Amino acid sequence: MSFNSPYTLLHQSSQCPARCGQVATLHGTFNTPIFMPVGTLATVKAVTPENLLELGAQIILGNTYHLFIRPGHELIRSVFGGLHKFMHWDRPILTDSGGFQIFSLKELAKITELGAEFRSHLDGSKLFLSPEKAVEVQEALGSDIMMVLDTCIPYPASYDEAAKATALTSRWAKRCRDAQAETGQLLFGIVQGGMYPELRRQSAEELIDIGFDGYALGGLSVGEPKEQMHAMLDATVHLLPDSHAKYLMGVGTPEDLVEGVFRGVDMFDCVMPTRNARNGMLFTSSGRVVIKNSCYREDQGPVDERCNCYTCRNYSRAYLRHLFQCNEILAYQLNSIHNLHYYCSLMAEMRRAIAEDRFVEWRKGFYAQRGQSYY
Repeated sequence: MSFNSPYTLLHQSSQCPARCGQVATLHGTFNTPIFMPVGTLATVKAVTPENLLELGAQIILGNTYHLFIRPGHELIRSVFGGLHKFMHWDRPILTDSGGFQIFSLKELAKITELGAEFRSHLDGSKLFLSPEKAVEVQEALGSDIMMVLDTCIPYPASYDEAAKATALTSRWAKRCRDAQAETGQLLFGIVQGGMYPELRRQSAEELIDIGFDGYALGGLSVGEPKEQMHAMLDATVHLLPDSHAKYLMGVGTPEDLVEGVFRGVDMFDCVMPTRNARNGMLFTSSGRVVIKNSCYREDQGPVDERCNCYTCRNYSRAYLRHLFQCNEILAYQLNSIHNLHYYCSLMAEMRRAIAEDRFVEWRKGFYAQRGQSYY
């Protein structure tokens, strides 16, 4: 297991907590701040690994819960030697522990001190995931960054409910750290605490005392207002050691990424770019485009005049609308390529702005281009 931080700071903004750096893993180094496309089932939906490399992805996600159920971590390890070969991706992979999925399937799950007992959403079979098992599965998958098993807190939640879940997350985190083998894989702790700053402080302090290779902020973007999420970031990010990577889990919109970076967050993931792509919503430098709208029926222009992705270089809005209206599979691929390229390019822009110490000015321009005011 690693005890030296894999994070290296390259540039720190002189005007705000935004920073850029690098994280070293077994399968290479990635630059931060970074957006990580989500490949829950060992695939980023509708795109190939080659597409991901072309659009600028440096690290992707897999999900422990789903891969534990199907096809099974032992198959992936014994037959393919790990997730990288299985899915034909030789760059870094982060695996979520499955805590959020168990939270989202709460009617099928029972959480105890020992772990989470739940029924498969596929066939109803009874399964059990303990902190030790979560680490075992992720080690079998061979992910570069593993996440501790945590208990995600719903919104809203009472103080007592949040306090109980936060304490359990800390105890589980210690068990995950103790179970970790000498594989060279990194293990990140997850700060919980609901919408209570004092509980988030407690969680952060307990995780730092255990010691992890990086620290994540969990339990946000679960239904709370944006202002409350930002307040929790303001109350928590600065508590985490600057010597380590800071990861905001499951977030979010382009605006969320900008506000997270502004507050010192290094890593993000979300299904939004691919899910929205499949629903016909495309992200552009001037805002969102709903491609099914009739105003694009004869539109010969690209989705975004400022974008140089494969989709924008080759296809018109009218054609993309036609594909979407006809439920053609190609619509999902072209839309997903564009949205993921937009997200990866947005992060690259932020890294450049931080390196040139003009991030605050860049942030103003980001909102002005959309006709929006700051959050």
